[in-house]
Amino acid sequence: MTKRQWPRWQYLRELLRPAPIRLDPVARRLGKAHSIADLRAVARSVTPRAVFEYTDGAAESEISLARAREAFAQVRFHPRVLQDVSQVDTSATILGKPASWPFVFAPTGFTRMMHHQGERAVARVAQDTGVPYALSTMGTTSVEDVAATAPTARKWFQLYLWRDREASEQLIARARHAGYEALILTVDTPVAGARLRDARNGLTIPPTLTLRTLIDGARHPAWWFNLLTTEPLRFASLATSDGVLGNLAGRLFDASATIDDLAWVRERWPGPLIVKGVQTLPDAIRLADNGADALVLSSHGGRQLDRVPAPLELLPSVVKEVGDRAEIYVDSGVLSGGDIVAARALGATACLIGRAYLYGLMAGGQRGVARAVEILANEITTTMRLLGAASLDALHPDHVSMAHER
Repeated sequence: MTKRQWPRWQYLRELLRPAPIRLDPVARRLGKAHSIADLRAVARSVTPRAVFEYTDGAAESEISLARAREAFAQVRFHPRVLQDVSQVDTSATILGKPASWPFVFAPTGFTRMMHHQGERAVARVAQDTGVPYALSTMGTTSVEDVAATAPTARKWFQLYLWRDREASEQLIARARHAGYEALILTVDTPVAGARLRDARNGLTIPPTLTLRTLIDGARHPAWWFNLLTTEPLRFASLATSDGVLGNLAGRLFDASATIDDLAWVRERWPGPLIVKGVQTLPDAIRLADNGADALVLSSHGGRQLDRVPAPLELLPSVVKEVGDRAEIYVDSGVLSGGDIVAARALGATACLIGRAYLYGLMAGGQRGVARAVEILANEITTTMRLLGAASLDALHPDHVSMAHER
């Protein structure tokens, strides 16, 4: 027979430890976010539908995005036990310089649409955490303002080749003058992808005040207040910035660009040149042969051509063929530290992350981006320890297999 007694307060006091009350709503939201998926859920709750779906969505049936995520889901880790992982070195060498983590903030357009702090918030976090940041041609903060905001951050500039080559040349010159370290040439956009969520939502820059957006705005008053009380939302590096996003991109992108244009850019940019949007091994070889310092294996986050293979699946063959001549990066579908560790083990120098930090930005501005970095950093460290790898250099292909491999 169990002997019972009245509960004693000193025992209950040890068990009852209520969490501190947070009056700051942003801190309260971010305190509940323990994964990028959690940040995504917060972002969805505080951002208008059209804005969230611009970040969250992809092209056509979104098969490319699903494949990119499925490739990471198919990763099988093979840990080594009884390894000394009391200290873990997560630092990477990217373009010959140190980075705190093996990832880069990818270039994303319309960033101030997600949160009024926009590119400045991301650049400040990049400076604070030692993560390189790439500013997009379609950014909503200028080349010069980002440079002034984060003077010691590692800053890269992403370039779309315009039909107007003089405008492209001017942007390259501005990035050089502002001290940007590297240039990313995006090559998978001869035309804009068919992003059906944006078309159905009627997404424009600046946002159009239709009856639907007004109704949605009533559910997100803080977002609208911040939009209407800060500087006008525009593409800061472009001469014209109004209109439906897909139509605007169609007026700017050059469908006639060829491999010769890589040499044209190379003549005007003396620093590291990264080519983003590589989706086949022959193109990777051709670009490395023509002077690219780094390649980004990318399906543009699934936002351009639908039904393409997952970039992660292409990684081993590209590393084998050109990894001795160019650094290899991977993007599209990277949403966890485990994803980044898997890519590194398969030979990638680093991953580019986009949605992962944008969810944080929408959830809480600069603090949200910092929280995204903190989540990824903790996941990278934990994954490496559980794999038995005390440094990034200790990761190798034997640590990883894909579920379809025998």
